[in-house]
Amino acid sequence: MITMKTLTQPPLIPLQNPNLKPSPPSIHCPKRPTFSSLPFHRSFLLSFSLNFTPRNQTRHCIGPSQELNSETSADSVEEANGEQKVEISRENKADGLVNQSIWMQMKEIVMFTGPATGLWLCGPLMSLIDTAVIGQGSSVELAALGPATVVCDYIGYIFMFLSVATSNMVATSLARRDKDEVQHQISILLFIGLFCGLLMLFLTFFFGSWALTAFSGPKNAHLVPAGNTYIQIRGLAWPAVVVGWVAQSGSLGMKDSWGPLKALAVASAINGIGDVVLCMFLGYGIAGAAWATMASQVVAAYMMIDALNKKGYNAFAVSIPSFNELLSVLAIAGPVVVTLMSKVVFYSLLIYFATSMGIHTVAAHQVMLQIFAMCGVWGEPLSQTAQSFMPELIYGVNRSLPKARMLLKSLVTTGAALGLVLGIIGTSVPWFFPNIFTPDIKVIHEMHKVLLPCFLALAITPSTVSLEGTLLAGRDLRFISLSMSGCVAFGAVILPLLSARGFGLAGCWFALVGFQWARFFLALQRLLSPNGILYSEDLTRFEVKKMKAS
Repeated sequence: MITMKTLTQPPLIPLQNPNLKPSPPSIHCPKRPTFSSLPFHRSFLLSFSLNFTPRNQTRHCIGPSQELNSETSADSVEEANGEQKVEISRENKADGLVNQSIWMQMKEIVMFTGPATGLWLCGPLMSLIDTAVIGQGSSVELAALGPATVVCDYIGYIFMFLSVATSNMVATSLARRDKDEVQHQISILLFIGLFCGLLMLFLTFFFGSWALTAFSGPKNAHLVPAGNTYIQIRGLAWPAVVVGWVAQSGSLGMKDSWGPLKALAVASAINGIGDVVLCMFLGYGIAGAAWATMASQVVAAYMMIDALNKKGYNAFAVSIPSFNELLSVLAIAGPVVVTLMSKVVFYSLLIYFATSMGIHTVAAHQVMLQIFAMCGVWGEPLSQTAQSFMPELIYGVNRSLPKARMLLKSLVTTGAALGLVLGIIGTSVPWFFPNIFTPDIKVIHEMHKVLLPCFLALAITPSTVSLEGTLLAGRDLRFISLSMSGCVAFGAVILPLLSARGFGLAGCWFALVGFQWARFFLALQRLLSPNGILYSEDLTRFEVKKMKAS
């Protein structure tokens, strides 16, 4: 394992003249660590940095070799007293998110999740910019862009487990006030991210064309050359992309959602300007769009790494993980992969059974499923909020399960309000403005049949992901895997029954409602259980072994 320099400072040892008489014993004040380099999110995160400050220490003491004279004593004491007053004022004034009322908590949750939502939307936004610009030129390149962006974007979701593992592990270590452990975890996760990025670069270079051909089908072979040009250029950025995800999630684990959002905002601007210049003015077409996107992703990764460096961590240091450390990462990543794959399997089953119901039904299902996905993504930041704030209350030095339960109540309440808004928006648009998607009356009629189940599924989604994020924060990993697998098994049984009894597309969507609500009730029951992470004082069965720097 690569040896890393410790981030702690050596104790201050006063130097004395051996010829002098020994001074009477005095109390030595250790240097109080400061974390001014950690720009945590707004004022409610101030208490998180204050919690790193050891309390009940003698704040102002004089070493054996120090003397007070008439010129410096008054100023020094006055300055020290002023610092102490400021410190006490800050501690009394900002107790943090966990000590606020439920309404203030909900306000601060929204302030954190707002920027975090932008992180989820920047990826699709980049692809949308490419589509809009390419659409002004060649129709063949526009058609090729569809399967090419799927290959680039959706395959990358395989490595989203690194993002969840990073934010979870960083937040838990910060809750333990172990900065050395945080640095070591970031280093090994950066190495894993770099390895995965290089692996994706290799796979794209040698198998990108094959994957694009398999996805496009033999009838669309003429789209492969243009699409392959796009994915080969964007593939050059894979190492930076995956490393950037790790750095981004490290900031989120430190409760900073503005830093990553600024990086992605700059990246989106670079992508848009690059698309216009390279495609519309210089005529590079789909290759120009790929170069612009690739450059924006590299810039975003660098800015996210730089943000970590400004917080006092060396984001350029990588460390090869040991076998046990790799197992610790996989212990968190495994349930996340199971969750993602379970969703993919269930949605694939929905498409499979809807496909057998006719072309109008399939078209309606595609429209409603895209609306559901676009609205549902707005609830995901609540899961990130839980993973960023819950570890401090569950595993922190000053752990408080009552405060954790109060924070969960705020998350679920915020999720319920957000779900109601998303449900209204997600059903109002296809109800009042269906012609945006299609002028076909039969397709519109099929869309209107599933408005009620679409509303019910959207309404519960944000609260569900907040509960599951809390389970991830508490490391209740085995339950997450089993519950999600059980929900998929339920869907695999109920979908054929509803389809066989002639319930049509509405039957498929009511199965989706059952899938979402089953996840909600299972997670809620687990968290409210006396043996759950928010009530049980014995948390050893949920803990993952700590990773220490060599």
